[in-house]
Amino acid sequence: MIDNELLLAISGLLDTKLEPIKADIKQLKLDNENMIKPALNLVTENYLSTTSLKSNIENIENLKADVDILKKVVTEHSQKLQQIS
Repeated sequence: MIDNELLLAISGLLDTKLEPIKADIKQLKLDNENMIKPALNLVTENYLSTTSLKSNIENIENLKADVDILKKVVTEHSQKLQQIS
């Protein structure tokens, strides 16, 4: 009987000691759900948008280079046509 009483006392003591830890874990889970996950989702969304913008910027730069080449060719052709006529 003494062993059972001792085990019950130890169990009660452990429950008392573990209660603040359980509360901390519950708070961490809530913080994770309410603050960390949404912030991480926002970072991910912004990263994906930035990647898309970077791709669009590269396309625009390529188009500018193409337009510059076309301008030079048109200028050269215009000069040649003026010389012919």
